[in-house]
Amino acid sequence: MFDKLLEVEKRYEDVNELVCRPEIIADLDEYTKLMKEMKQLTPVVEKFREYKAAKDTFEESKEMLSDSSLDSDFAEMVKEEFEQSREDMERLSEELKILLLPRDPNDDKNVIIEIRGGAGGEESALFAGVLFRMYSMYAEAKGFKTEVLSANETGLGGYKEISFSVEGDGAYSRFKFESGVHRVQRVPETESQGRIHTSTTTVAVLPEAEEVDFELNEKDLQIDTFRSSGAGGQHINKTSSAIRITHLPTGTVVECQDERSQHKNKEKAMKVLRARLYDAEKAKHDAEIAGERKAQVGTGDRSERIRTYNYPQGRVSDHRINLTLYKLEQILNGDLDELIDALITADTAEKLKASGEQE
Repeated sequence: MFDKLLEVEKRYEDVNELVCRPEIIADLDEYTKLMKEMKQLTPVVEKFREYKAAKDTFEESKEMLSDSSLDSDFAEMVKEEFEQSREDMERLSEELKILLLPRDPNDDKNVIIEIRGGAGGEESALFAGVLFRMYSMYAEAKGFKTEVLSANETGLGGYKEISFSVEGDGAYSRFKFESGVHRVQRVPETESQGRIHTSTTTVAVLPEAEEVDFELNEKDLQIDTFRSSGAGGQHINKTSSAIRITHLPTGTVVECQDERSQHKNKEKAMKVLRARLYDAEKAKHDAEIAGERKAQVGTGDRSERIRTYNYPQGRVSDHRINLTLYKLEQILNGDLDELIDALITADTAEKLKASGEQE
């Protein structure tokens, strides 16, 4: 581990020197790339330097304690310093192991979240709206920007499906464990007998793919225009601004009719299509390495039931890490940090265990 840390520190010093060069500053792409690398290296290097300082203190106090002529009061002080520095070294060593774990290359990316009603009809569609509101409020609290890409509303204010983007540094790292089946248990407003109904809603979290991540060949795309349906006034009967894009090799279809401009609808549809295809490639790659490590927090598969929201008991249970919180209202109002932090901690613990087994 320490050989690797010395390499990281050397690279940090090299990058630090490079970003000061006039020719690098003039090359915006190269400068941005190096600054991003430096941002990733900084916490590791800072922690490593803390460790080295603790180690120096440990060695010095150890050497001083071997001197039998030390005054007893001073010897006591040195002993305290010795114990403290040993504890610091152990703690910092564990923190460094976590910092050296392979980073998810998508963690810093924006995301596209797709929520679809599942089993339960209108009740499921209404809960899709609840989840959309929950994620929007959480994104706002984090300073992220959300934008609806497409939505298929129901008469009662729910969504058969809704797709929206969340933009902000580290958005994927905060939302990536939300993929899967969300189950709700509550008494629907239309239920006269007061019986609890169970319905499900599916969430997919896709890292937004840049053109460099996933190149689309125009020859593989079939682009159709059609008239928007649903609310929208007379405008919808006059122009064919809605866009449907079919990726012929995979049969993936994306529609967007939210904007009045055909160009804007096409832009949004391409963003969703690129993210879906990138996600499919990512899923294929993840499946290939799944034999090496089965993540404790689940596979990210959309058919996997991950969480239950029980209204009568006011509880939320995450089945992947056996965590139950009795704060349903706060969670549905976007207070997701406790849940998400617990999932990240469990995932990190699983990765540490796997890296220990490989050593």
